[in-house]
Amino acid sequence: MNVGDTLPPLEIAVTRTLIVAGAIASRDYQDVHHDAALAREKGSPDIFMNILTTNGLVGRYITDHLGPRAVLRKVAIRLGAPNYPGDTMTLTGTVTAVRGSTIEIRVVGANGIGHHVSGTVVAEVAA
Repeated sequence: MNVGDTLPPLEIAVTRTLIVAGAIASRDYQDVHHDAALAREKGSPDIFMNILTTNGLVGRYITDHLGPRAVLRKVAIRLGAPNYPGDTMTLTGTVTAVRGSTIEIRVVGANGIGHHVSGTVVAEVAA
């Protein structure tokens, strides 16, 4: 891989099941991630994805592309627009640095209302 290379985009359907399952799997029992009525009471139009689920999806995006020998060394992400059920998040990535077997990739995940996630992933790929 070379600086400037892009990863193929990955489209992820943001389903109610994905949001709730991700929250449960990461032990995030905040009602805004599983109870639509309570999420609305708190000002959200619906439940929304938590950062731990997003973090996992970003990691999956990178390791799916780099292969089974890739080890994530750092994932630094920031959330933006919420991921609501019924939307699609498209992850894209651009290689920003290559140092030996270490690769840095800028990742953006966009949905219908904007950028849901942006950040940098550093991975090491064993020879």
